[in-house]
Amino acid sequence: MNETVPAKPTFDGAAVAKQLLRTIRAGALATLDGGSGFPFASLVTVATDQDGSPLLLMSRLAAHTGNLDRDPRASILLAQGGKGDPLAHPRVTVLGRLARTDEPRVQARFLARHPKAQLYAGFADFSFWRMEITGAHLNGGFARAMTLLPEQLRTDLSRADDLLAAEASAVVHMNEDHREALALYATRLAGAPAAEWRTTGLDPDGIDLAAGDLATRAGFDRRVTSAAELRGVLKEMAERARSLAA
Repeated sequence: MNETVPAKPTFDGAAVAKQLLRTIRAGALATLDGGSGFPFASLVTVATDQDGSPLLLMSRLAAHTGNLDRDPRASILLAQGGKGDPLAHPRVTVLGRLARTDEPRVQARFLARHPKAQLYAGFADFSFWRMEITGAHLNGGFARAMTLLPEQLRTDLSRADDLLAAEASAVVHMNEDHREALALYATRLAGAPAAEWRTTGLDPDGIDLAAGDLATRAGFDRRVTSAAELRGVLKEMAERARSLAA
């Protein structure tokens, strides 16, 4: 009798890259040195816009800022750390063009992710930057490398204006009144350790969570485009998390 061989699970590289983009708090920024033309790498803290575009806060005095003023092309390497061989862990390199932005939304999302940056974000020589993604390359481990198109990395914001407009108030509400639910999302749904979890932002695909130096993300089981849908999905997630063994 023939036995059915179980199909091997398909590797979803785009999902892995999106998770890295949303959860890694710092990365290596590569710009083009204005004097030599050589790649110039530096360490920066990173947040994401509603569509997943990388957000940075940089001083005009930094060498990489001067490089970007001359040539906006750059890449950011975001790597997941862990025990053992560093090359065994997933990482993604995001390519694009960086530009300064005064959008209040960008400032709010970055400072929610990096609250200590409020100490210097208002200094005259600091400015916020947003990357327009032009591509990415993922290495998800052995034999799991792939090139990604911008649309594979960005979160689709079409028809989600109602949700995006409600994001700021939803974040405040969840952090003030539903910290227990946020902890359940982080620990039981995302597999993160117990901590004082809060949300730093949300989008049609999921909710971002942070606790000190820790960051994780709980994905929605369906695309959310309105505040009403968000309330229902978050309630369902809390109920599902409570049903799981601690």
